[in-house]
Amino acid sequence: MRVGILSYPMLFQRDGGLQVQIRETIAALNALPGGRVQAGLIDPQRERLDSFELVHVYSAINGNHRIMETASEMGVPVVLSPLLAPGWDRAAGVRAHMAERLAGRLTSWNAQTTYAQTKRALQLADRIVALGEAEKKAIVEGFRVAPNKIRLLPNGISAQFFAADEALFRRHTAIEDAFVLMVGAISPYKNQLALARELAGSGLGIVLIGQAQSQHQSYLQELLRTPQVTWLGQLEHDDPLLASAYRAASVLALPSQGEVFPLAVLEALAAGTPAVMTDDSALRIPASEFALKQLHWKDTAAICRAVCELAATPPERFKVQALVARFTWQRVAMELANCYEEMLGVANFQQN
Repeated sequence: MRVGILSYPMLFQRDGGLQVQIRETIAALNALPGGRVQAGLIDPQRERLDSFELVHVYSAINGNHRIMETASEMGVPVVLSPLLAPGWDRAAGVRAHMAERLAGRLTSWNAQTTYAQTKRALQLADRIVALGEAEKKAIVEGFRVAPNKIRLLPNGISAQFFAADEALFRRHTAIEDAFVLMVGAISPYKNQLALARELAGSGLGIVLIGQAQSQHQSYLQELLRTPQVTWLGQLEHDDPLLASAYRAASVLALPSQGEVFPLAVLEALAAGTPAVMTDDSALRIPASEFALKQLHWKDTAAICRAVCELAATPPERFKVQALVARFTWQRVAMELANCYEEMLGVANFQQN
């Protein structure tokens, strides 16, 4: 089964959770026994969509609805991983629909909203893969998509995070004291500065791993002027220092305004490190309250308290790791392959 993977053109000009998700998914699909799936990124300049049996598109925004339209015209089945923020609900959908119609009328239907393009992509998808119940609910309520079109499949975690050792981080940084780790793009949306200021005087150091885009360089400089902040820059996902940092940290903090399904949190838990994050996310892990606190991003004081409490009385590492033991890329690949085969079986039946 030949599967083509596509997303927006500038995807791999930066590195983050989506890029990791796509790379790991492709590798795991190609590692399935018996060559069950042959998956790879599509080069749209050289390859036609209909040279693949099936296309899997990641992200419902950034013009990706055009990919969906082209695949539909060619008769190629499409799986869509929309990666929608869970903040969408019925009321938000109604407001966005009204804005869509107003924009259309004001421009003689020469302009489209992001909502309209996202809805179009969701409508054209043969199957939709949601990362959790919260994202599924956002798709159904915010975009009026039939629930039976959606499959739930959370992300995986690379094996190196379960086997992480803190010694490398300690040697590399000479940091021996307790610290809070923040991994991800450095920007006002990620909200690192508010928490760093709130943690001042707590006795906890702060280690940042991630990149700041040019427009956020002043934000990074403000962070670096905050007491006890260390910045390690951007680390590759397979860099042993990243896994070691997760293991060495007392707590991972992700106080951003919203996250879809943050790999940084899963990777920290895999290393046995508890996490505090925004509650605007599709990530839900049953019985995880002892190691995973999800709070409103604006309540910086509550986030700070949760970080300090977990640092002071950390949960047992093996219990933290057990929360995410089932999150493997192999499992993701197996379930995706089943989904692909089911779709192709239906498509072949309809053609015949």
